[in-house]
Amino acid sequence: MKRLVDRLFLFMLILPQFLFSQEVNSDHWAATDGLGRKLSTYNEIGSSRQNKYVGIFYLTWHQNRHNDNSEIRNITHILRQYPEALSDYDHPAWGNNKPGAFFWEEPIFGYYLTTDPWVMRKHAELLADAKIDVVFCDATNLSLTYDESVLNMMTVWTQARKDGVKTPSIAFVLPFGANEYSLTSLRHLYQTIYKDGKFKDLWFEWEGKPLIMAYPDNLTNSPEDREISGFFTFRPGQPDYVTGPIRENHWGWLEVYPQHGFGEDSDGNYEQVAVGVGQNASAASGGHCTAYNTPGTYGRDFSMEKGVDPRAEGYLYGWNFQEQWDRAFELDPKLVFVTEWNEFIAGQWLPEHGWEGDPFSFVDLFDWNRSRDIEPNKGWGDKGDVYYYQLVENIRRFKGMDKPEQPSPPVTIKIGKPGQWKNVRPLYTHYKGNTGIRNHDGYDNMHYTDSSGRNDIIQAQVARDNTNIYFMVKTAENITTPTGKHWMMLFIDIDRDKTTGWYGYDFVINRQLPHNKKAIVERSIQNKWIWEKVSECNFTVNGNILEIKIPKSILGLSEDSDSVDFEFKWNDNMQDDGNIMDFYVSGDTAPGGRFNFVYSTK
Repeated sequence: MKRLVDRLFLFMLILPQFLFSQEVNSDHWAATDGLGRKLSTYNEIGSSRQNKYVGIFYLTWHQNRHNDNSEIRNITHILRQYPEALSDYDHPAWGNNKPGAFFWEEPIFGYYLTTDPWVMRKHAELLADAKIDVVFCDATNLSLTYDESVLNMMTVWTQARKDGVKTPSIAFVLPFGANEYSLTSLRHLYQTIYKDGKFKDLWFEWEGKPLIMAYPDNLTNSPEDREISGFFTFRPGQPDYVTGPIRENHWGWLEVYPQHGFGEDSDGNYEQVAVGVGQNASAASGGHCTAYNTPGTYGRDFSMEKGVDPRAEGYLYGWNFQEQWDRAFELDPKLVFVTEWNEFIAGQWLPEHGWEGDPFSFVDLFDWNRSRDIEPNKGWGDKGDVYYYQLVENIRRFKGMDKPEQPSPPVTIKIGKPGQWKNVRPLYTHYKGNTGIRNHDGYDNMHYTDSSGRNDIIQAQVARDNTNIYFMVKTAENITTPTGKHWMMLFIDIDRDKTTGWYGYDFVINRQLPHNKKAIVERSIQNKWIWEKVSECNFTVNGNILEIKIPKSILGLSEDSDSVDFEFKWNDNMQDDGNIMDFYVSGDTAPGGRFNFVYSTK
């Protein structure tokens, strides 16, 4: 009997953790991009739709391109400084090692290699937050499968899943034809990635088997090949941008608008539709593949229906991308294949290589407009992530959203006293294990280090009563003492108006270290990273829990109303003051990037 009572007591002790634990779910977050475009909410979009998937073309080829004696070559930087180089293949700005690797711009994480575990963890979270279901790893070139990068990805993402990150699953796109390279890669991937089942949890399955975009046509009748034939669901990739499927099981990877549906069933429903950010095609090429630096190619600012965006920074607004998404909504397939996440590099080819650029060709990417990467970049400043949030918005519209939980009734919290938060809802959760150290080579002569990860933020809660708002944040380990730079900062957008405050954040707490056992509350002035102290408030730290009690009056909230509607985020150890893009890179931010938690009684 005593044993039964003891077990019942233990169950009651841990029950609240089960009741209020939840997966990290970005559907419940808000965000406004650098162009002022807000993500749609559940009330605007509606409930999640079953059996809807989004995949993205992903490049693991950023490996084995490290040369200590060379420097990074960025096309945008070169042409900004030497515009005459556009018509001179031999211009010294291009260097001597051609075709080599030329970047159209610098990624947010630098000129990284996909063998860098720190970057792979960052990608896992960005793609999970976007609700990407599967990455299609590019193995379309010869028989290159980039094993070192793939193994790194799978190892890091396996651990990320244990840390609560719903990473995408993984599939591969092999050469666009039943050639010797395709056969070699197919056999190799089966033997090295699939046969032993080590990373089975990461496989993306279709019709009950691992999906692979490959041609099975030249598999033989050998025992090994028969095994491969029966192991996968095959969806061979159709390379052409205008033709559509020419065999029953074709899938597309990139098409010009209006895209075709692939895998049509007897009821007229489609399996798959390709959506691209831009296309290296033009009217002159008949919509077929051409070098991206030739005149009239379909860049980010191009729409078949509207023409070219006339704004000076039209490439930021994504007319092409949106038109392609709108076509996908019209066809409503089971899976949307987005091109792409992170290509970033291209070779510089001469006409004798088979391309029509004059005097040279950059085939798959070229500049800010004629490129198709969605991963945030440094070149666009505080707008370097606009395509990421356009992706998130359209995935929400395609897949629907989960309904957010409403806040629990008002309660007075006695901060510092255990057990005060157990019945407070919602519980805002974030990822554990993402404060590791970076120390890895990048491209050419680059090497990257980052040790800014400090307090690993995993949970947050908010409560209210007539006079106060209470905040709680929890970390994986004990919170460090309040020393050093930007310790456990709380950003609050009290009015949800992005035209006020620093990117909407009207208040920040702990930007200055606590003084006389009080947290410092500051307000943004001039709507910039210029802060003035407006008050102090009570806070407590107990192990891995930090609590803050702030009077409503300080935040400009009425004590006569229970109506509150604000966004907030936690950040520890920001390194680049006033740069909102630093939320992607330094320390720990919950939620990541421009995402905010929402606390609303409306």
